[in-house]
Amino acid sequence: MATPRQMDIVRRAYQLWKEAGQPQGRDEEFYLQAERELQGGPDKDKSSDGKPE
Repeated sequence: MATPRQMDIVRRAYQLWKEAGQPQGRDEEFYLQAERELQGGPDKDKSSDGKPE
């Protein structure tokens, strides 16, 4: 799978940040979430045990 471009990650992180109400100090959290989403990584829901239902 192709690696997403950094600008795609930044754009998605910004979108996530806006949707979350623009909280201060969580930029890295949103960047990492966007990176996982765009790379098709594990689900962003930390409450999940990662096992298929």
